[in-house]
Amino acid sequence: MAIIITEGTQTIIQGITGKNASLHTKFMRDYGTTIVGGVTPGKAGQQVEGVPVYDTVHDCLSNHPDATVSSIWVPPRFAKDAILEAVDAGIKTVVVITERIPIHDMLYARACAQEHATMVIGGNTPGLISPGKALVGMLPTLTFKQGRVGTVARSGAITYYLANSLNLAGFGESTSVGLGGDPILGTNFEDVLRLFEMDPETDAVVMAGEIGGVYEELAAPYIKEMSKPVIAYITGKAAPQGKRLGHAGAIIEGTMGTAQSKIESLKTYGALIAETLSEIPELVRKSLQKS
Repeated sequence: MAIIITEGTQTIIQGITGKNASLHTKFMRDYGTTIVGGVTPGKAGQQVEGVPVYDTVHDCLSNHPDATVSSIWVPPRFAKDAILEAVDAGIKTVVVITERIPIHDMLYARACAQEHATMVIGGNTPGLISPGKALVGMLPTLTFKQGRVGTVARSGAITYYLANSLNLAGFGESTSVGLGGDPILGTNFEDVLRLFEMDPETDAVVMAGEIGGVYEELAAPYIKEMSKPVIAYITGKAAPQGKRLGHAGAIIEGTMGTAQSKIESLKTYGALIAETLSEIPELVRKSLQKS
């Protein structure tokens, strides 16, 4: 079953004629993702990797009404309008690859999406994958295989590492979700944990956070309500205050967003804490033996 995307999930690509978008459209289609249309204003009538291009999302959906997912690959200054266009057209899941979206633009787009019950993943997400079923984004498919562990992480690189480590230990993934590295995200950890909790093909969840923001701490209370074990890892323990660590959102300001505060909160509500990434597979194994 997986979450968010699965076999046959009809997907469109906004900004499809761009260099990166067209390249990854090929990779996504080769993996089996059902991409039915693309959108670039002024480029209607063209094709990219056999995918028809339309001027607007509304035009695309008038020809492909069953599309429920859009992946956005436009420059940052156009990201807000692209998200709003997808939401207005009735798309249910928007995966925003674009990074460094202006904060006020993302706040506005997120609020509009929430009003329409649209899930926005990102910005600055590497995407998500349900191994063997569908890929939306630019995750390296070689590092993922089908299994029953759900993963959700802010970092793309850690998303790959988690999957590879789980695979080597004999596990696989039901779905792996990259939340994104920008300061303001459309979807938080709790949203994804709730989906994994309801998914009959997910037995355990690994969540990997980082310094900056409060998304991990906001999700912590829900972990106590879950029937499935949650293994958590937080990166950036040694990062000094005011120093950005990789992502635009990975920065400690004041007393909020420290690795220790996140770890303590997650542990309080029942998450199993991995001190290092290499500990995660064994913690998954032990948690499944107990459950």
